[in-house]
Amino acid sequence: MGRVRAACLRCLQTLGRHVSYGEHTYDREWDVLVVLDGCRPDAVEAIASGVPFVEDVDRIRSVGSCSSEWLENTFGPPERADAVARTAMVTGNTWTDRYVDGDAFAVLDEVWKYAWDDDLDTVPAGAVTDRAVDIARRRDPGRLVVHYMQPHHPFVPDPIDEDEGMARTSSYSRGTSPWVLLRRDDVSLGRVWTAYLANLEYVLESVGTLLENVEGRVVITADHGNLFGEWGLYGHPIHTPVPALLSVPWIETTAHDRGTYSSTLSPPEPLPVSRVRDAAGDEERLEALGYL
Repeated sequence: MGRVRAACLRCLQTLGRHVSYGEHTYDREWDVLVVLDGCRPDAVEAIASGVPFVEDVDRIRSVGSCSSEWLENTFGPPERADAVARTAMVTGNTWTDRYVDGDAFAVLDEVWKYAWDDDLDTVPAGAVTDRAVDIARRRDPGRLVVHYMQPHHPFVPDPIDEDEGMARTSSYSRGTSPWVLLRRDDVSLGRVWTAYLANLEYVLESVGTLLENVEGRVVITADHGNLFGEWGLYGHPIHTPVPALLSVPWIETTAHDRGTYSSTLSPPEPLPVSRVRDAAGDEERLEALGYL
């Protein structure tokens, strides 16, 4: 069965490398783009009743089935250069180190380089909110992209046993993730879905703080979705044009800076921050797990 699944995935990826799919976010109107990493629209719908700023959950098709592909296709095309030059990006996603040109942005604040939580094995949502509020107030960017790592695993409020979390570098490896555990039937789909929703609620609480401390038209979306067994696949493999993976939420709202939060986190050096590595751990734990 594993060989059949792998063969089907390779066929899908061959197709995905040669076709264009998805809608570019720059083709729509927004001042602040909140990107939830690996967020499915049906997950947002499942918890929407408890989130005051989520009313209608529309959907669009992403331009990538994983973060690296989305970053490259969103910020890399030459025809987007002028728009990117007027954009500030605050991100917890480690793939920026490889797939975007930092000099192309008005500001690029890679929070993952200095606000990594070794206990959580990820970037806390609050750190991303903190830096986004500071950038919005001090830099006055034309557009602001705020890329949170959640609901991507590790699931902060409800971690899955044996989930090896993430490494702060952006290379592939084959560690244990919830998607590997699901594929092996080592954990139930219900258990992972519950933890995934808890992680989504966790990050949306921080998004709520953001919305009280920035100004403008805000869209909440995702770089890609996440497969829970559709087409026999799990996680978010690259170049995989599966509808359940490309479908992402599109939620429009408005933010007003009420001054309820004051930024306390500062980069260790002027932006852009130079690459930060774990001397011992990164060479052995090289990947943001889930790209399997």
